[in-house]
Amino acid sequence: MSDSHYYAYGIIENEEYNLRVTGVGGADRVYTVNHRPLAAVVSDIDTLEPEQTDENLRAHDNVLRAVMEDGRRTVVPMRFGMVFKDERTLKNVLRGGRGMFNRALYEIDGTVELGVKLIANEDGTFDREAIREDVADRLRDMSVQEAENGLFSERLVMNRSYLVDHDQQAAFGAAIDEITEEHDDHLSVQYSGPWAPYNFIDIEIGTQ
Repeated sequence: MSDSHYYAYGIIENEEYNLRVTGVGGADRVYTVNHRPLAAVVSDIDTLEPEQTDENLRAHDNVLRAVMEDGRRTVVPMRFGMVFKDERTLKNVLRGGRGMFNRALYEIDGTVELGVKLIANEDGTFDREAIREDVADRLRDMSVQEAENGLFSERLVMNRSYLVDHDQQAAFGAAIDEITEEHDDHLSVQYSGPWAPYNFIDIEIGTQ
């Protein structure tokens, strides 16, 4: 389409790549725009400001997850809503951010992000700090990095993201199962992922 723009999901190493997954705005083609050592994973979109609907948010995450699961690719994720007006603008970003993107790809190579929340049952009475420290110690041994997320509810005992090697993901999941079984009388465990490593990338990208 002559009036289409590029909706960008993330950055991978240079590769000619097409993916059969529904993208943001119902796009039926996800592909790459390449520039030297890097490639942007994109789909076509006819607006510069996509709606932040549940459907679009899921599509954004689904594309990133599909890229990671297809051949265990490492991807530097972009936040929702990154639209580039044309190919020149997108390639300028790849050119200008090449050092940062390469460094980020190296640092997160072979990893995924996993989320863990511990939520107290309504009538649960227990030593929150002791359980939080025990769980954190057990999961720390199987992760590369961890990031603390906010305790936005009184019932939230722990809310952390973990950067985990692909090869450790099964062991990490087994540890979560053990923790769930040990504490199911007073805690609920919410385990999510794999996600692109949003909490372990610190790159600001402009679309202009």
